[in-house]
Amino acid sequence: MGRPGGPGSRNTNITYKGATELKAGLTEDSHTYQSGKIDENALLISTKEAVALSHPTISKTGSSNGGDNCSFYGVNAAMLVKGGSVTTIRGGRVTSDATGANGVFSYGGNGGRNGGQGDGTTVIIEDTEIVTTGDGSGGIMTTGGGVTKAKNLSVCTSGRSSAPIRTDRGGGIVTVEGGSYTSNGLGSPVIYSTADVTVSDATLTSNKSEGVCIEGKNSITLNNCQMTVSNTQRNGHAQFLDAIMIYQSFSGDADSGNSHFTMNGGSLVNRLGHLFHVTNTNAIINLNGVTLKNEDAANVLLSVCADGWQGAGNKATFTASHQQLDGTILVGSDSELTLTLSDGSTFNGCISGNITNAVGNSISTETGKVNVTLGDDCTWTLTADTYITSFKGEASHIKTNGHRLFVDGKEMKITQ
Repeated sequence: MGRPGGPGSRNTNITYKGATELKAGLTEDSHTYQSGKIDENALLISTKEAVALSHPTISKTGSSNGGDNCSFYGVNAAMLVKGGSVTTIRGGRVTSDATGANGVFSYGGNGGRNGGQGDGTTVIIEDTEIVTTGDGSGGIMTTGGGVTKAKNLSVCTSGRSSAPIRTDRGGGIVTVEGGSYTSNGLGSPVIYSTADVTVSDATLTSNKSEGVCIEGKNSITLNNCQMTVSNTQRNGHAQFLDAIMIYQSFSGDADSGNSHFTMNGGSLVNRLGHLFHVTNTNAIINLNGVTLKNEDAANVLLSVCADGWQGAGNKATFTASHQQLDGTILVGSDSELTLTLSDGSTFNGCISGNITNAVGNSISTETGKVNVTLGDDCTWTLTADTYITSFKGEASHIKTNGHRLFVDGKEMKITQ
């Protein structure tokens, strides 16, 4: 997929303009802020002091061609908070109908240095509705080491590269509790992470793109969330359709390193394509008691393989606890998987290296390196002949179902 914001050079010499600019602490109730000018924020908060807004109405029109300045630094956003302010928004509505017009933007001031410390800028937003329609227009946006704390929001985006929960260069910390988040655009997963993102008790819906996307050395944790994904169209370099996408683009927007995805409880429904897809990074995936449903006919649970990006290996560590897994796991010949089942987990499926992408091109014909650990209270039911590199566990916990398991080239003797 093409990444939101796209690659670009670092530029901290930004000229900010706000139709309304707050340079000192302030408390306001039921105020209206609006802008129709290019590269101007409807509301610009640039202070170290605290700001509190109740029931604001914030609207933004006027498209920008600022590209990275909009995605990295908050130019043209409906509302931008920077300078170290702790800004609280309760209630109200934020809308943008323009290109490069993110909804509520928290910029931490680190100049886009991945892993760099932010200046303390924090957006605390509760019970607010956010609607964006243009390309490059996320809902809540966090970059440069900023912090966003969101609770019970209703966020809907329709443009390309417009994740409802969006981050970009310089990262930050995002915490979301409750609410509903819906994306309708191409290249617009519900969550795009170049930061540390935790979402709890929320409803997440993607109607065209991936459900979530993690780039490089960053993380997403979902706690008791209900996610539905309909990835109907590929974007950019992507050669697969998938619900959970973990990769590294080497655009400079995310450092290389372990990518973490954790899901505790809740549900994940996938309409089309692979449930999980890992490419060009080292992904660590942890599932604990998640209800998984894959409606795609091929029923691919996980693919670890080459895609449209190069420069790193394709590796995944997939750990399932209190989990029911169903489907085929695909591991390309140049890829690696460590699969661990524990705490009564079950796996009904096979592992294969015969991989064809979404446009019909062969990616791999042989299985890469696969290490499987099966806990004492776990079971694996084969749905096809499977070739793996190593196996730890009791062979009696494998149900062959008429198929064979080969470990390091030798057929494993399994007594049923």
